[in-house]
Amino acid sequence: MPARATSVRHRIIAATTLAAFLMYLDRACLAWMLDSDSFKASIPLGKDQANNLKSAFFWAYALAQVPAGWLAERFGKRALMTALILLWSGFTALTGFSNGLAMLFIARVGCGLAEAGAYPISGSLLSRWAHLNWRGFASGIVSLGGRLGSVVAPLITVKIILLAGSWRWAGWSYGIVGIGAACLFWATFRETPQIHPRCNDSERALLDEGRELSAAAQSFRRFPWRAVLTDPSLWLMCAYQMLTNFGWAFVINSLSAYLRDVRHLSDEMNGYISTLTLFIGLFGLVLGGLLTDLLTRKFGLRLGRLLPLSLTRFVSAGMCAACLWVRNPWALAVCLGLMVFATDCGLPATWAWAQDVGGRNVAPIFGWANMWGNFGAALQANLAGWLLATFDRTGDQRALFIACALAFALAGVLSFGINAARKVKDA
Repeated sequence: MPARATSVRHRIIAATTLAAFLMYLDRACLAWMLDSDSFKASIPLGKDQANNLKSAFFWAYALAQVPAGWLAERFGKRALMTALILLWSGFTALTGFSNGLAMLFIARVGCGLAEAGAYPISGSLLSRWAHLNWRGFASGIVSLGGRLGSVVAPLITVKIILLAGSWRWAGWSYGIVGIGAACLFWATFRETPQIHPRCNDSERALLDEGRELSAAAQSFRRFPWRAVLTDPSLWLMCAYQMLTNFGWAFVINSLSAYLRDVRHLSDEMNGYISTLTLFIGLFGLVLGGLLTDLLTRKFGLRLGRLLPLSLTRFVSAGMCAACLWVRNPWALAVCLGLMVFATDCGLPATWAWAQDVGGRNVAPIFGWANMWGNFGAALQANLAGWLLATFDRTGDQRALFIACALAFALAGVLSFGINAARKVKDA
């Protein structure tokens, strides 16, 4: 009788999920730092300066996606991911030491550059450490870690600020936690099951099932620029992610200010509403992972990825539109929560798509599409002020909800051309 497969793959997915949690915690905390009374008393910023500071992170994060993915495939995921966790935690701690806009800008750009490699690396390692039939579910679990970080970021950040009496302690606290997360990832992860000392032959055989390439064949290759730049399905995915992130980033970039300026909520109530919004969305990741795996087994790769990608975006658009008529803040949290739920329900299919089409270059191809997605998040931060100045005549910020609804709807339409059954040529 063959030995029962070890569970190293589960521990690696858990460590990767923890890294995603910390990454989003560090990413999302800034909005609530900026809106705190202690921050405004120490570093007064105008609205345009605050929006530019938020968008600086996303521009840095987006532009470093492809280089980070390439570095991971070239020099190894274990060392690079550990270094990146330490770097973004250090820059988050540096945020707490900032004494002006320039230092804040450096800290956020540094954090964005360091975090850029996390998801391309995660997507690539899942292609090796998750069974082919469970790629969507494993991707959903890692993404769940990130979203959970977003969910608790408002609550934890506000609590730290209120208990410590200063916004600076939030950055310092998150920086210290990052050291432990980096050590855990280094101790847990290896590049492949074949070289992991705690992985037995049964688990290695399990993870090799259905794979087109052996571990030995997955040697580093140059990034297939020509194929990437001429692949229509890949470009549609880039536009899809850009529009999706434009809509989703409202929750990270604009929700806190909306609740304060339009709904006139206290800092504490602001944290509760924001947390509820993101908490509702958590369940979409688990459901979306199971759904795309089930549909893929039933209908094949193309429809198995396409159906979650498309239908969820139309639901997100509808929930954004519903917010235009909601007056109760708790009802608003439910509508926005369902928008995040639908958005996240399609996210595992996005991750699995990169693993399906990426071949030997999962990390850089994942990074290429994710780069465009984060251009959308950066544009949301920059365009929010312009949209309000141009179209918001009554001060109710309805223009932001309309823009997000249109972005989600267009993403749903574009998804019809995305084909996960066709690998990127030469990948």
